[in-house]
Amino acid sequence: MKITPNRIRALKNHARIPALTAYDHATAKLVDAAGIPLILVGDSLGMTVLGFSSTLPVSMEHMLHHTAAVARGVENALVVADMPFLTYQVNDDEAVRNAGRFLQEAGADAVKLEGGAERAGLIARLVQNGIPVMGHIGLTPQSVKELGYKVQGRGPAGAKMLADAKALADAGVFAIVLEACPATLARDITASVSVPTIGIGAGKECDGQILVLHDMLGMFSEFTPKFVKVYAQLGEEMKKAFAAYAEEVREGEFPGPEHSYD
Repeated sequence: MKITPNRIRALKNHARIPALTAYDHATAKLVDAAGIPLILVGDSLGMTVLGFSSTLPVSMEHMLHHTAAVARGVENALVVADMPFLTYQVNDDEAVRNAGRFLQEAGADAVKLEGGAERAGLIARLVQNGIPVMGHIGLTPQSVKELGYKVQGRGPAGAKMLADAKALADAGVFAIVLEACPATLARDITASVSVPTIGIGAGKECDGQILVLHDMLGMFSEFTPKFVKVYAQLGEEMKKAFAAYAEEVREGEFPGPEHSYD
């Protein structure tokens, strides 16, 4: 049965919510078949798929293309599309139009955007126009030039992050991503808002967890964030498979008779 934003919201205080990113049709089918209820087509594809050094160069065209591929591979999971940098910050009219394109053209079920109380008015307008929204506070990668890649919400900044979470919930988000913040703060936010919190580097007391697929599959050996658990070393296995194939081709072992037509 297709997961809806309301079903995700209803899991608050009832069941933990596993979520993963996906960026292509084949991977999305596997994630969906594993029973993951929420798939984020993250603008992290800028680094994982497109080779950028941050999310900032990711465009609407990139995100629409990859979101559509994921949506075509999913039967049950809720597909959430990240709104890329400068597609919702300029003005609300443009933001509504861009968010609507994800649902209308790419087949997404919802969008995600970064920011706290300053986004509340926009979020309320999106929701009023039938566009479900997931919030994102804490370490917000689109603000990397200002914030850097470091833990957010320590000390007095925690009170602002809590207020931001409440403002997002009041504006109508169905869930909030909490990224790279102290576990105690994430616990307090989770207890204070009526919608699920989805943690990434925010401790175990969030309502759910999300990881970048390439990180948890061990496909980036150069750097693994502290909050990532590597569930498979696919990067090493892929390199072994590529090397074995290359050797068999060079030695004339592949293709064999069983791979050839009469």
